[in-house]
This record gives sequence, C-alpha cells and structure tokens, in this order.
Amino acid sequence: MTTVAQLLNQKGHNVEAIAPDATVYDAIKRMADLDIGALVVVEDGRVIGVITERDYARNVFLKGKASPTTPVRAAMAEEVLSVGCEETTRDCMAIMTGKRTRHLLVMEGGELLGILSIGDLVRSIVAEQDMTIEQLEQYIHRG
Repeated sequence: MTTVAQLLNQKGHNVEAIAPDATVYDAIKRMADLDIGALVVVEDGRVIGVITERDYARNVFLKGKASPTTPVRAAMAEEVLSVGCEETTRDCMAIMTGKRTRHLLVMEGGELLGILSIGDLVRSIVAEQDMTIEQLEQYIHRG
C-alpha cells in the first residue's frame, strides 16, 4: 500500500500558492497556465485556504461577480483538508470521497509538504492494482 510520503516522493513536493488579496482572475489564469485545478492560499507564510476551479464557478461566476475585481479571499474554501505522510492512498481516497473534495494538502507539524489531487491518487491506485495483477499472473504461470 502506497503512503502519502511515497506518493509525494514520486510526484514531487511542489505546491503552487497565491495570496488572498490577489484577484480570482489571476488565480484562474495561473491555474490554466499551469494546467492545475487548485492553488493554496497563503498569508504571512500560513495556509489559510484553497481556491479551486469549482470555487470559482460557485462563488464568483454563478453569483455574477467579476473575477478581475473579486479577491481570492472572497471565493476560496477556508476549510482545508489535510493528511500526514503516513496515510495511505486508500485513506486519502476515502477522505476525498467522504468530503466530496478533489484536493488534499499534505501537512506535518504545521508545515505544508505538498498537495494531492484525486488524479494523483487514482494513478497511484491503478499502478498498485496493475502490479498486483502482474504478480498474480506470474504466480499462476509458474504453477
């Protein structure tokens, strides 16, 4: 079973962040340029939220607000879900499914170590299952 630490070592620890007073337009443009679905909102070196494409759709676009003038602070999710390095990919998937979210921050001792998307988890779980299938096929063919 893959742990969060192992997954981060494979995918990297890079986290894209944005200030809460930046505009939602800047956040959405940056996500589009980087082909990612979320930015961590950091103020004074502290994580205070996450802004996602879904947050933009629900808290800006559908409310008729203007993205060039709306601050990230007004659209972000303040409830930040996080996991530690020892959790497994299956633990993370259970949290994401239960909380209906697509991103989890990886935190240890108050330090932000990375971010996981549902896509990261699906890729990891599929790779684990592929390896299990391969091992079973090898075992069957030996017998």
